[in-house]
Amino acid sequence: MQPLCFINAYVGTVMKTLLQLIVITLMCASVHAKDAGKQPATVKTATSTAAPFDHLTTGFELDGQHRLVKCESCHVDGVFKGTPVACDGCHAPGTRVQASTKTVKHVISTNNCAGCHSTTGWSPADRFDHTQVSGTCSSCHNGVQALGKPVNHIATTLDCSLCHNTSSWATSAFDHSGITTNCIDCHNGVKAAGKTSNHIVSNNSCETCHTTTAWIPAQFSHTGITANCSTCHNGTTATGKNAKHIASSNLCENCHNISAWKPATQVDHTQVTGTCATCHNGTAATGKNTGHIASTNLCENCHNTTAWKPAIGVDHTQVTGSCVTCHNGTTATGKSTNHPVTSDACDSCHTTTTWVLTVFDHKGVAAGSCTTCHNGVNASGKPVTHLTTSQQCDACHSTLAWKPATFDHSQINSGCSGCHNGTAATGKNTGHMTTTRECNYCHSITAWTPLTFKHTSPEYPGDHSTSLKLTCISCHTTNTDAATWKYAAYRPDCAGCHSNSYSSGPHTKISGTTTVKYTVAELKDCAGACHVYTDATLTTIKTKRNSHHHVTDRSFGG
Repeated sequence: MQPLCFINAYVGTVMKTLLQLIVITLMCASVHAKDAGKQPATVKTATSTAAPFDHLTTGFELDGQHRLVKCESCHVDGVFKGTPVACDGCHAPGTRVQASTKTVKHVISTNNCAGCHSTTGWSPADRFDHTQVSGTCSSCHNGVQALGKPVNHIATTLDCSLCHNTSSWATSAFDHSGITTNCIDCHNGVKAAGKTSNHIVSNNSCETCHTTTAWIPAQFSHTGITANCSTCHNGTTATGKNAKHIASSNLCENCHNISAWKPATQVDHTQVTGTCATCHNGTAATGKNTGHIASTNLCENCHNTTAWKPAIGVDHTQVTGSCVTCHNGTTATGKSTNHPVTSDACDSCHTTTTWVLTVFDHKGVAAGSCTTCHNGVNASGKPVTHLTTSQQCDACHSTLAWKPATFDHSQINSGCSGCHNGTAATGKNTGHMTTTRECNYCHSITAWTPLTFKHTSPEYPGDHSTSLKLTCISCHTTNTDAATWKYAAYRPDCAGCHSNSYSSGPHTKISGTTTVKYTVAELKDCAGACHVYTDATLTTIKTKRNSHHHVTDRSFGG
């Protein structure tokens, strides 16, 4: 049996706790009844009914998700006094009120939840207060948690905040210190301002001359220039050639350096557009000395730009004196001891290229005296295959060349076949008549055709009609100079060839009591007499017929 005092104390404690729960229940019910459009619930006790409770009177309005939370979730163990009103008082690890906290994926930030969230719900967040972020921009703006750099963003390792603000990406204060690529990657006229239309021709290394503060003023560096100097040094954009500058091209860099105009590093003669004498006149630069040969002022035709001596050659087209002025055996090579005796100037026979290859001028040589030089010793003479002749060279050859020759057969003292043998000169062709006669028996010295042959044999009957179109082999059937007689018994009369053409019908010999015809043998000479007689005595001519056929007739019929 417990003492009475202990029981009273126990009952008092229980009652006190019960009373607190009733009060809390009434207070919570009065608040949350509003959400349902109801009047605050009342809880009746043995002595009274609880009045509605307005939570706003505590200074902390219940709205959003807080309306749905049980009272004891915040008022732990029925303790009202000191209940946190700031977000992090409940929504932070280790608080008495074990409310939801930031997830492991939450951005690194302060604990001021209200900076981004409302009591409506954690997500979506109502806004984003970048002032509450304690991490770097890229910890969120990495293209996963939040929008990151687009593919056309310039290459940089800088944090977003160095160029962008939290209001907008577009409005930026650009910081070049973090750029890892060349200027031209952005300053190409598309992403950012590029070279202007009047910019000098250069490479794309903007940083060589410009700073990241401003385009102008620039610190000029020639190392980035890709165009010729004269693109700028034209007297307008930058200093150009002065009035006394030698006539030259505009390649300044070939003589000057980028440090200063003077002294020039060299004189590049390939860029000089004037003649040498423009400078090398003895005043502006070294000119011709007193011992120089008489010549024009085209120094470059004999000298090079490296040194005066040795001369690269002597351009005889620039020499104003005669050949012998120099070629006198002292100043320059003269005539050799075996030189032909002549008073002509050197250039009458020789060229300015070499002595040996000469164009000989024969105009001073008397006609018919070729062999004075062309004797095989002083100059080329007849070769061993030359035809036999005692004539001078100019009888057939010209002074320009041995060939072609204008051949004069009248000077030949040997037979035609001595040359016209098919080797030394044209010979008989394969169809030529077989004969031992010399060419000139049938041909002339002018041309092979037409033939000049004339038949001189007493057996030749004479030239037949051209209408018959007879050729040599029409009679000379064996293609030799001996004619072939078909009917040799009647040689050399017409019947020797035409016996087979004879017809006795028209050839009456006796016309009387009897009729007798002539035989071939009697009329073998077709051009002879063939009278018609009255009888066999052949004393009385009945009809005279004489020379009825001629060798020039086209046929026996006339």
